[in-house]
Amino acid sequence: MRYVAAYLLATLGGNAEPSAADIEKILGSVGVEWDGDRIKKVVADLKGKDLEELIAQGREKLSSMPVGGGAASAPVAGGAAPASAAAEKKEEAKKEESEEEDDDMGFALFD
Repeated sequence: MRYVAAYLLATLGGNAEPSAADIEKILGSVGVEWDGDRIKKVVADLKGKDLEELIAQGREKLSSMPVGGGAASAPVAGGAAPASAAAEKKEEAKKEESEEEDDDMGFALFD
């Protein structure tokens, strides 16, 4: 991803077709290590392509990808189920926090 980001930065800076050296210069300027073979592959794959069109295609693909990890449950009368689920999660979080605090029992590591 860092190679594509650097390529996009170079094109935004006015370089219509950035080279591998351009990408290495951008990555090096912010202290990021790079792999020359991967940079060459990104440059070769993007050479001569319209970046705006590629971004639009990527957005289409992302919009069809499911996120969240499960089917939504049907709402219960009055919407009480989501509220109670949130309350249960909050109580579980409080229990976990109190258990972690109990493990310390008042002793610090370097006392």
